[in-house]
Amino acid sequence: MRDYPYLSWLASLAMEVKAVRELIEIMAKALVEYPDQVKVSEIAGEHASVIELRTAKEDIGKVIGKRGRNAQAMRTILNAASAKLRKRVVLEIID
Repeated sequence: MRDYPYLSWLASLAMEVKAVRELIEIMAKALVEYPDQVKVSEIAGEHASVIELRTAKEDIGKVIGKRGRNAQAMRTILNAASAKLRKRVVLEIID
């Protein structure tokens, strides 16, 4: 059986994207009033991943923040992580 070294790289990449997704979830739960309604999911593609953040309608403003500062801060962290992963990671906030 042939050895596929890129499989271990893909597995580590998936684990790191999962860690980033969990970080977004922790940050969002710290901001909102109803942390049990925070849902984070990932849509993985070949060259990019989309992380969807869903909250209660009452909490959407807290996640976005004044002038979008909270959302932009989360996106900045994602951009830094995606540079390390060599994969584009995008955050979508959905109510």
